[in-house]
Amino acid sequence: MLENIRIKKIFMKIDLRWGYNNVRIKKGDKWKAVFMTLEGSFEPTVMFFGLTNLPATFQAIMNKLLGDLINTGKVAVFIDNVIIVTETEEGHDEMVVEVIRRLEENDLYIKLEKCK
Repeated sequence: MLENIRIKKIFMKIDLRWGYNNVRIKKGDKWKAVFMTLEGSFEPTVMFFGLTNLPATFQAIMNKLLGDLINTGKVAVFIDNVIIVTETEEGHDEMVVEVIRRLEENDLYIKLEKCK
């Protein structure tokens, strides 16, 4: 990716909001994440920060979601960060719209204040 970036002219970094919290725990596995509170036990329905395999699981989800764009060399993903690199403004706009469309379809949201 670094070699590919060297020849590109336009860059954008998108940071996702609540990325990990959008990963549902597999049906039948919720008991594995149970924890106790003063009110009793709590069985979460989505993964929360701190679970051992969460980063790898979320990375796999993002790779599957944007895999064909990653293969073009115009998109790179590292956990909840998406980097878009292109040579022209027109191509860049199209790629940004496609990435945002896919994120929206999968209920993943962008943290605008951290995008550049």
